[in-house]
This record gives sequence, C-alpha cells and structure tokens, in this order.
Amino acid sequence: MKILLFLLLLMPTGCKKEDISEAYKPDSIHVSKESLTLKVGESEQLKASPLPATAKELTFQWMSANPAVATVSNGLVSAVAVGETVVTVGYANVKTDVAVKVNPPDPVVTGTLYDKTLSNKGSFSELLLNGAGQLTENGLSLTAGSNTVKLNKFYALAERKVQYTVRFSADAKALFKSSEGDFNACIDVPNKRISIATSPVTQTSASFLKADSDYLIEIYHIYQQSKVKITDVQSGESAEVSATMDGQGGVGQGVVNPGFSVGMQWDYYCFGLQSGTSMLVKKITVLALKSKVKLLIYGDSVSQPEGYFPTADFQKSWTQQIISRLNGNGMSSGRGGGTIDTVLDYIKNELPFIETEYVMVGIGTNGGNTEAKLSQLVEYIRLHGAIPILNNVPCNESGTQVEINLLIAKIREKYGLKGCKFDWATSLNGDGKEVDKSMMYWENYTNGWGDIYHHPNEIGGQKMFERTLMDVPEIYESTKK
Repeated sequence: MKILLFLLLLMPTGCKKEDISEAYKPDSIHVSKESLTLKVGESEQLKASPLPATAKELTFQWMSANPAVATVSNGLVSAVAVGETVVTVGYANVKTDVAVKVNPPDPVVTGTLYDKTLSNKGSFSELLLNGAGQLTENGLSLTAGSNTVKLNKFYALAERKVQYTVRFSADAKALFKSSEGDFNACIDVPNKRISIATSPVTQTSASFLKADSDYLIEIYHIYQQSKVKITDVQSGESAEVSATMDGQGGVGQGVVNPGFSVGMQWDYYCFGLQSGTSMLVKKITVLALKSKVKLLIYGDSVSQPEGYFPTADFQKSWTQQIISRLNGNGMSSGRGGGTIDTVLDYIKNELPFIETEYVMVGIGTNGGNTEAKLSQLVEYIRLHGAIPILNNVPCNESGTQVEINLLIAKIREKYGLKGCKFDWATSLNGDGKEVDKSMMYWENYTNGWGDIYHHPNEIGGQKMFERTLMDVPEIYESTKK
C-alpha cells in the first residue's frame, strides 16, 4: 500500500504549474507622466507601477524608440538631441508608451572673467611680457624666442575658455600653454595645422591659415576635455582639435587605468611666438562657460577629480554627481595641491563675475589652514552675495583630515554655516577617523610620500554625493529667483 501511494504521488496530475510572470501580470502599467518635454542635456526620472498593484515588485523593461534623441535606463530619460521619440515601459506583453519631445538647450550665456583690447595706450600690469614682445598701437607684438607672455591671473574653473584675436606672419608658429607646462597648443601657419601636444600628438589641418588675416583662437577647458578652435574672422572658416584627459585612478602600482595625459591648463595662461617673423595679439578674453549657476564648488585635488579619475568613471565622481543632479546648474573649480592661499588667490578672479546662490568649499590637507584665513574666505563669499558651505575633508590613510576638520567645524559654528561630513562618509566606523580604503584610490608614490589611500574613487564619490543629500539638501531645491 505504501509503495502504491508513493507511485500515485509521482504521477502527473494534469495541472500545470502557473508561470510566475503570468501570476503577477498586470492589466496595465501606470507611468508617472503621459508625455515628457526636455531640453538637450536634461534628464528626468519616470516611475512605473502595475495596475492592479501586486505584492511582488515587478522588474519593468524600458526602451527608447530612438536613442539618438533620448535614451532611457531604469526609467531615467536623458535628452540627447532635438527631436521626438517614444519611451516604452513593459512587463511580459503589457506595455505603456510615453511621448518624449526634446527641445534645443537654452542659449549658453558666458561670464566674462577678463577682457582687454591691447595697445600701447593702455595699462596692462597683469601682462608679464618677459621680454617676449612689446605693446604697440595695434596690439601686443611678439618676436620669436623661448620666452612667453604670462597673463598673471590665476584661473581654475573647470568650464572656461580663453580667446585671443591674433594676426600671424606666413612663417609663424605660435604656442599657447599653461604656466606649469602640462598643456601646450600650437598654431602652425606654414604647415597649416593646429595641435595639442599629447603623446601621440593630437592635430588637425587648417588649410585656410595664411598671413595678414585676423583669427579668433579659442582654447577650452571643460573638465577632462581640452579643445582648440581657430576661426578666420573675415571668412568664418574654422578648424578645431580636442583631446580628453584619461586619469590613471591611482599612482605607481596602484594605477587601475593606463591613462592619457592632456594637461589641466591650470594656474596662468601663457603664449608666445616659437618661430617665424611676427605674431600680433590684439585682444585677450577669458570666459566662464556659464554666467549663472546654483552652485560653485571650490577646493583642491579632491574638488578636481578630472586630474585623477579614469574617464569611464568620471561621471561617478562626487562633483559630477552633484552637477548632474542640478541638471548642469553648477560648476567646479579645483587645483591639485592647492591650499587655502591658492583658493583665496583664484576665487577673486572667478566668483565676482559669476552669479551663484551657493559656494561649496572643500580645502584641507595641503597645509596653511588657519582660523583667520578660513574666516577671510567665508566673508569673501558672503560679500559677493552667496551662501558659503564649508565641507569636512574626506578621510585619508595619513589621518591628516582629523585636525583640519576640527578647525572647519569651529568656523562653521562661528558663522552658522552648513557643511558635508565627507569624513564620516569615507571612514570605516562613520566617525571620520580611519579611512575606508575601498573608497580611495591606492597611490603608490616613489617621491617619499610612500603608499597612501588618499583620493576618493567611484565608491567614495558615491558616498560623498549621498552625504550632500543629507547635509545640504537645499542646494537641490528650486532656485528662489
């Protein structure tokens, strides 16, 4: 009898096991918006829910009919180009469409940081000629040699460009460089080409180059990208070349990426005539690529992740996550190795010319911090109508953040400021003391610094970004004006 009962249990019953997807298959899918209008560069999160509701959380599939217009990932729609498309969300064979229209972006309004037409009738103490040329009635006339002219104004803004209005001789080769020499661009008139001195060199032809024509030379620095564009003022013909820095994500044995060096264009703009008969510079203009933002971020290398972040992970850096959350309504300005003195130097060349609601500062482990200097920085930001945010320095293996964060907390209390506890976010125990190495790049130096986990990687960047949501959520709220 027992054997018979066992055999009966093994026999098919004629009932099919119900498919899980069919069991939870909704009648329809509700989406938070029936249609969506975005501008190029904007993103918006759509949310989907089943009707009727189910106890099981369904995994919906998202698709864009035209990814060239707008892409979608887990409901996040990102506008790519002007046009129209349809985003579809589905589960099994139940689907809902959302019409998406993408409009052109708002016109870019630049902020003028510096603008001078050159001649011997004006005073230009900020131009250090260094024997490379002299001012004339028509502009700054340069002669060939090893020296370059230096615009003695420090800039670190990560979205900026410098413009030169220039006239060349037929044999002129002109150099435009950073004061540190890490960035070099060349305008080669006889060989009719423009280039950026990467390895290998990044160059393109400019067949329209000739003597005795006025050209507008524009040199862009946009986070990891450098771009050189030259335009014939009369004909409108132009050529451009660009190169993108790819950070190594570590140093020495800690390197996680081979990298590609372009140059940060930090500190001071320099230019000169490498060879040839003449080069006349008529005008110099330095522009911020945005004249008004919700937030400006200032600091040292931690605030300049384009210097060390691999390009593939760059959007995961904390500054880029903040700017993305603000839909581009922010900019960062950082200088690797910078101190409080460095920030006090270059903020005066940038902040007065950009309208902003908040200025976020992270500065600390490179030395020089005092109560007086940090107070001076806070008061300068307030003087220009912005709200200061003074962040804690993230943890690092040397533990140098602990002392400076005590001083930063004192300044915050003194002025009633907010700030992000980045040290809490990057420490093992959430107390800001011992670094969580999984959140930092390993930097294996041979110059005496030794091995150290110092700069936040993509994991640390995520934790720091999440900390801004907790500590200063107001920066993400709608602009008051």
